[in-house]
Amino acid sequence: MSHVDTPPPRARSKGRATSRNPETRFDAFARVAEDDGWHVDEDLPLVRTEIRDEVPRRVISRNTSPDIGFDRSINPYRGCEHGCIYCFARPTHGYLGMSPGLDFETKLIARPEAPRLLARELARKGYTVAPIALGTNTDPYQPIERDRRIMRGILEVLQAHRHPLSIATKGSLVERDIDILSEMAAARLARVGISVTTLDAELARRLEPRVPPPARRLQTIERLAKAGIEVRVMASPMIPGLTDPELEAILQAARDAGAVGAAWVMLRLPYEVAGLFEDWLDRHAPLRKEKVLARLREMHGGKTYSADWGHRMRGEGIHAALIARRFDLAVKRLGLAEHLSPLRCDLFEVPLGTERQPSLF
Repeated sequence: MSHVDTPPPRARSKGRATSRNPETRFDAFARVAEDDGWHVDEDLPLVRTEIRDEVPRRVISRNTSPDIGFDRSINPYRGCEHGCIYCFARPTHGYLGMSPGLDFETKLIARPEAPRLLARELARKGYTVAPIALGTNTDPYQPIERDRRIMRGILEVLQAHRHPLSIATKGSLVERDIDILSEMAAARLARVGISVTTLDAELARRLEPRVPPPARRLQTIERLAKAGIEVRVMASPMIPGLTDPELEAILQAARDAGAVGAAWVMLRLPYEVAGLFEDWLDRHAPLRKEKVLARLREMHGGKTYSADWGHRMRGEGIHAALIARRFDLAVKRLGLAEHLSPLRCDLFEVPLGTERQPSLF
């Protein structure tokens, strides 16, 4: 399958991070759009979000990466309507025969059977408990979750099994599930990470067009913290030459809102994301483009990104080291923890009424 590197025919991409739909590294052919010479103004419709359902064989994904702090995760959705231009997960849409560009933001895959499949996996005899990370690839609280409620169903299963979990999100919809998360947090079974990339509302709107604005995310931190839920602020990704001057301000604002932990990751531009991000810089930050790209190349041995383990999350060199040092000093000054105490794994139980643990009635 190949893709036209323009918006779909007769459609406008207003409110999206990109209007491009570049081919993927898997495509055998590429198509190039050409001007037909008819300069006629048209009132084109907006690109609409499309949702298809998928029933996977299993929902818990495993990894053995040495630079990730978890070995299992769940993603209720493929693609993400939040549309963050820098999202490292964009290339995964290529596995589905779709573009990492506009397709990633508008052609979404939902997994409505995820709660049922999760309960089945947790009930297997050989299952060994460790915290499950949610939101590691695409955001579980993106706008379609309001109607689909797949994440809510997953949380209900994990709550019933007393299974530890961590959540990473930019979505304020996580507040809907405070009833579940506060109960689990009280037993040290749950924590939430909220990503704040910038405090500049206009820059955030351009970088992350369908994400709640920074002030709203800080409010979410406050509401979760007041409910007794441990919150980590994720100042990620740090974009050198664009958002990294805000690092200390982001950490300060999050601490003041109630965050107790902090983390950061450098901007990652794997595969097709590099071209999409460079195009974004041309449109929204042309005067900073060369500085941003030069900083990235300094951090990745002359390339804009290197996927080597132990390197990809932070980069190397003087500028990467400077950001890391600034982070260390800020979290120490603010009393934020970089490493939070482990979640409990000893409370896990398969509830009655399952094949593994049948009810007496």
